[in-house]
Amino acid sequence: MKHTNRIILMLVISFLIIKNGTAQDSNTQIDTSGMVVVHKDPRLDLLVKKQIQINEETSRMARRSMKGYRLMVINTNKRDEAILAKTQVYTYFPELKAYLLYQSPFFKLKAGNFKTRDEADEYRKRLNVFFPKGVFIMNDVIEIKPEQNEEL
Repeated sequence: MKHTNRIILMLVISFLIIKNGTAQDSNTQIDTSGMVVVHKDPRLDLLVKKQIQINEETSRMARRSMKGYRLMVINTNKRDEAILAKTQVYTYFPELKAYLLYQSPFFKLKAGNFKTRDEADEYRKRLNVFFPKGVFIMNDVIEIKPEQNEEL
């Protein structure tokens, strides 16, 4: 009901503006030929350009990640054990990036950014030597390097 009242009110105001030949707003004028002339602030163009730049930067950041695989190295409720495992990953596999996450009450250590499951499986076999409890392949959102981003 309120919605229809607003529409009727807007129509009445529009009719009165057109009938009088001028608009009440000083920035908008109605020509007798029915054309509307709008005088906009030039700062609006600057705001639009700034928003375009922000959108480009945020979409560029989103393109730096994709679906892939990571290795679940350890899942424990002992913080020291998780930190020790992270140190071991960096010591023996410096090319892998390690991610230590805390999801109460567990500390989870994931490693690597693998595009294919086969890549992850190769590292899983190598990590199993240092972590005998088992290393598992997990689906995850991975980070990709900027130089790889240009190829996409």
